[in-house]
Order: sequence, then C-alpha cells, then structure tokens
Amino acid sequence: RGGITLPAAEVCAPGEESRLTRCTAGMGRKVTVATCSLNQWALDFEGNLARIVKSIEIAKSKGARYRLGPELEVCGYGCSDHFYETDTVLHCFQVLKELLLSPVTRDIICDVGMPVMHHSSRYNCRVIFLNKKVLLIRPKMQMANYGNYRELRWFSPWKTARHVEEYVLPRLIQEVTGQQTVPIGDGVLATRDTCLGSEICAELWNSRSPHIDMGLDGVEIFTNSSASHHELRKAHRRVALVKSATAKSGGVYLLANQKGCDGDRLYYDGCAMISINGSVVAQGPQFSLEDVDVLTATVDLDEVQSYRGECIMENSSELYYRVKVDFALCDSSDLYIPSIEPIEWKFHTPEEEISLGPACWLWDYLRRSGQAGFLLPLSGGIDSSATACIVHSLCRQVCLAVQNGNAQVLADVRRIVNDLSYSPRDPKELCGRIFTTCYMASENSSADTCGRAKELAAQIGSYHLNLNIDLAVKGMLGIFSLATGKLPRFRANGGSPRENLALQNVQVGVLWGSGIGTKADLIGKMEQVVLIGFLRCGLSFCRYDQYENKQKIYRILLLLLLMCINYQTGICRLASGWSWLIFLLS
Repeated sequence: RGGITLPAAEVCAPGEESRLTRCTAGMGRKVTVATCSLNQWALDFEGNLARIVKSIEIAKSKGARYRLGPELEVCGYGCSDHFYETDTVLHCFQVLKELLLSPVTRDIICDVGMPVMHHSSRYNCRVIFLNKKVLLIRPKMQMANYGNYRELRWFSPWKTARHVEEYVLPRLIQEVTGQQTVPIGDGVLATRDTCLGSEICAELWNSRSPHIDMGLDGVEIFTNSSASHHELRKAHRRVALVKSATAKSGGVYLLANQKGCDGDRLYYDGCAMISINGSVVAQGPQFSLEDVDVLTATVDLDEVQSYRGECIMENSSELYYRVKVDFALCDSSDLYIPSIEPIEWKFHTPEEEISLGPACWLWDYLRRSGQAGFLLPLSGGIDSSATACIVHSLCRQVCLAVQNGNAQVLADVRRIVNDLSYSPRDPKELCGRIFTTCYMASENSSADTCGRAKELAAQIGSYHLNLNIDLAVKGMLGIFSLATGKLPRFRANGGSPRENLALQNVQVGVLWGSGIGTKADLIGKMEQVVLIGFLRCGLSFCRYDQYENKQKIYRILLLLLLMCINYQTGICRLASGWSWLIFLLS
C-alpha cells in the first residue's frame, strides 16, 4: 500500500511475547480511546497548552492510548485575521514543541489541531505525534464557508484526495524529533493492530465525507475534530451524522468539539461522543462550565470486523497512503475490560437549550471580559424579561458547578465579585452581586410594566433600580427642535410612521446610553453602548427629517457626544476619533 514505518514505540525483549500477540490471542482487540471538549481561548497559547496537557493526563489515567482534541485547539478556533500573522503559526509550533517534550505525552498517540504553512499556503491541520515523533500532518480538505464560518478567508483546502507530500519541519521541532521531513496530506495511520483515519469538522457534514472511502480501504477508527457552534436542536443532526458514518459499513467514530465562546459571538457546545457500528457508546456533556471534559470508551475492534462481515463491502479502487506506526492501541489489561454497551442519547428539550446555551456563553464572556457583572434595562416586556431569566440561569449553573467542586469556576466568581473568601450557594444571592436591572420609566410607561419588572427582579434576585428618563428624552427633542424648528410626534398624537419610529429610537438610545459608568452591558463594552445609543438617536432624526437639516443634526450628534464625554471622563480617549468621524459625516 505504500507508506513509511516510524521508529518503534516499544521493543520486545528476546523471548518476550509481543503485545500484538497477546491482543489477538482469541480474546478480541479491545482498545481504549479518548476524545474531549476543551474551552480554548483565541491566542491564549499558555492556557490552551495547559488544557491540552490536562486532557492528555486524564485520558492516560483512564487507560487511553489515543487522544483526540478539538479543531485548531492550540491557538483557538476564533483567531480570525490573526491567522494571517506568522507569529500565530510560530507560537503554535512552540506549543507543539512543549507537548513533544512533555512526559505526559509518552506512550499515547496525540492528535492536536493547529494551522500549518506549506508551500506558502496556510492549512487547517491535525498534527498527530507519538513519543517525540510527528507521525502525520493531515490538512482539512473541505472548508466550512457558510453561515457563521469564513474558513476560506484564512485557509486553503487540501485539494487532492489520497495525496501525500513531504513537509519540512521547523528547526525548533527538528531539534526535538530528529526528523527533517514528515508526511503531510490525505493519509491514514496504520498501527500494529488497527488503522485510523481523520476527518475535520465540516467533512462529516459533506455529501462526500472522507470516512466513506477510508472505510472501504479498511480503516477501522475514524476521528473528527470540530469547532461546531450551538444551534437549537443541532445536536440531533450531529448525533445522526456520527451514527450514520458507521451504520452502513461499520467502524468506530470519535468526535471532539470546542466549547465556550472563544471570544466570539458563537457558543461552542461540546457534545463529544464515541460510536461503534452505528450506535453511540459514550456521550459528553453539551452545556458544561468545565474547561476540560474528557470522554473515553473501551471498544472491541473485532465487533467492527464482524459487523463488516455481514455487510456487502466493495474494495476501494484507490488506496490510502499509510503511515506505519510500530505501536499497538490494544493493551493486555484492556482484554478483561468489558466493552461499553450502546446507550440512548439524552437530548435536552428546546426550553433547556434556550436556558442553558446563552447562559453558558454569558458566563464565558463575563469571566473573560474582566467586568464585574451585567446591567440590563428591564422594561417588563418579553425580550428583556427573557434575557434576565437567562442571567439567572447562569447563576444557577455557577452555583451548581461550585457545589460539584469546580475550582476554576470558584476562582472566577471570586475574582468577579472581588471577594477571595466568597463561595456562592444561592443563585438569587449571586444574581444580586453580578446583575443589576433598571426600569427606565417615561411618560409613556404604564404601572403594569413597572410592576412586572419589579416582581421579576425580586424573583431572580437582581439588584433593581427605578429611573425616569423623561428629562433625557425631552432634552434631545429640545435640541432637535431648536435646530430644525420641528417637533416629532408619536402616531397616537397624529405623527407619521417615520416620526413614530424616530421617537421610539430616541427612547431606546437613552436606554443604551444609560449604561455609562456602570457594570458591563449585555451587548458589549461601555464605550460602544454610549456611542451606539447617541448615534441611533441622531440617525433616527435623519431618517425622519427629509429636508436640508441633516448637516445640523450631525453636528448635534457631536455636541451630545462631547457632553457625554465631559460628564464621563472615562471615555475621553475616544473623543478625538469619533469627533473627526462625525465632522466627516457632516
């Protein structure tokens, strides 16, 4: 079949029975494999390295001899245009060097994700290594370039199936491995007792997934490293795809996934899993505040052979390049471990997904932002009320994690509340520390909405305030009337639809601007909240005013912004840039 043989991971003494012989002595080929979900941070190389090492330690402690990690786990999936920087690739290889040198990675095949430059092209790769030797670099072939994904902006796809080239390792890796070149391309690993092939994220979702041809060529273990974000009911499709990958022709399938927000707008929801012959045998958590979740399973590869013997299998016309590794996944101690039985996947209800997914994202965003909590204008309507309930769900998850002994969550919550002795017990009490709600009344508000907001705040435990924003609204309308000679009216008072919309945006703008100098707003940074609030007011007036007063209105925007800056000196550093922007607009 072609390929290379790498140095042995273990050498039998004269007269000693080989591990391969023991593994096939009539008791099945049982192997223990591990996959994981890691909460990696974009460009946090030291933190990402620590979490990778911890996952390998846990996998080895559970007897695994192969460990799979998420897509681009070394640098983080959400690096965006930082992928263009050569330093990003350099630091990834520095992390790889530390992994190669670590005693933790001894006697376990490690599969990590990182970007690699080859022939002036950047590839999204899996780097597979064992005992200080790089075995194979497997680039991604089918890119995710739809919906929230823009991988073709940063990476090139590996276009030739079953094609392998030589990759010249960087000098810092050569010094550790003693290798100058290693294979890169669409190849598979052939150990003493089985054959493994890799897929990367979107390749599983493609109509021509690589596991189809790999299975026809005798590959028994398929792996998939993903950065798959949470969508409502997406777990159903993900599980169905993994099960179907081995239902037709047999095999073992491992899926690893990113978890957390990774500094982006998306939440990656874990859901690591292991399946065999179309049945799931191990399920990882979907919504968890743990930074590292490791999933292991002991599977019998003879069950794969038996399953395939009952299928009508055709031989593959083109063979895969095999990297031959003198290492056995089967361990003699695994022979007496019973194989894991199939399980029924436990799906969350839609209501649970809505409650848990955004709550986990908010927690990740809060602990990474360095802020002290959230501020929400609570109107008593369904939108703000639903958001407030999600924050309360966050507090429930944090208290549950602390009760379960999660030291990282406890350290994070103590830093957020600025109390090193604090230990959250009651979600309502924690909510009162990190969550401020504010009812901002105007002359158009009703007693019903005020009462609903106050009652909800009491139920969830938030620190609640009541404010009246009429003075701010009238001040903006007064400046607009002074500049244009017009005073917009609501539709109920005889105004046009355009006037009605403009006045609504004025009130919303005041609500957004009210976050100045307080805790972090749910939408973003304080500076963005202030500026967006005032710009929305001004642009609403521009849409309302069809005449020649737009230049005056843009100058009013500058005046309002400068008034805001004089009142809140904390954002003075933004004054010059935004002032020039508004002058240019005018």
